[in-house]
Amino acid sequence: MDLREQTAGAGPRLDHTVEDGVATVVISNPAKRNAMTADMWQAMPVLLEGLAADPGVRVLVLTGAGDTFCAGADISSLRDPAGRPQALAVRAEEALAAFPGPTLAAVRGYCVGGGSQLAAACDLRFAEEGASFGVTPAKLGIVYPSSSTRRLVSLVGPATAKFLLYSGELIGTERALRTGLVDEVLPRGGLDERVHRFTEVLASRSQLTQAAAKEFADGREDRDAHWSLQARAGDDTAEGVAAFLERRAPRFTWTAGSSGDAPTSG
Repeated sequence: MDLREQTAGAGPRLDHTVEDGVATVVISNPAKRNAMTADMWQAMPVLLEGLAADPGVRVLVLTGAGDTFCAGADISSLRDPAGRPQALAVRAEEALAAFPGPTLAAVRGYCVGGGSQLAAACDLRFAEEGASFGVTPAKLGIVYPSSSTRRLVSLVGPATAKFLLYSGELIGTERALRTGLVDEVLPRGGLDERVHRFTEVLASRSQLTQAAAKEFADGREDRDAHWSLQARAGDDTAEGVAAFLERRAPRFTWTAGSSGDAPTSG
């Protein structure tokens, strides 16, 4: 499936599809390079909550319609003196970071401002050659949220985070890959196929392993006993070992719902 595919309709919106265990959320506001409106920011956590509760969703992909990921927040919304759009953006970012399954940003074109904020909240970022990344609050006199700043620092380190935040300059895929802002760079025309194949792999793996790894990697330090209990009570370990010895694909059955306690981000 083309990750840029849109559903029928008009106006700024978040489209989504679910296919073979993979939910694809498409940021769609082509008239403004997929800039996020206040309504779109507000819709994101609601949409993610619904997808997280769907037992058929194992992986989530976030991308943009057409040839742009997201050029940031709709500038007109930033005139709100109460700062509501920024609060909504942080809420959307945190909801994305807390999504219980693996998340991947598939990036083409501009990934700037709020777009970079959303991409950084995903577990992984794959980009097509020619994509541009920027964190641009210094161009607008905006204070970047502390949680977003910490997340950026955890990805690229303090020096690169300061370069991006101080200057607001855009960087290309080569530097983004070198600094850890993206995980893979694909040649033009190769992003969809790579994302499709990789999410197939993710959807076939143990959700138990992924959920525990996500919590630990995000800094959670108080759940070792919980995940040890989940491993002992479930069948994934026995199934994984048996499948390996029998040289067949494993059939993992653990889900977040089966634990009675959905994973949470640290």
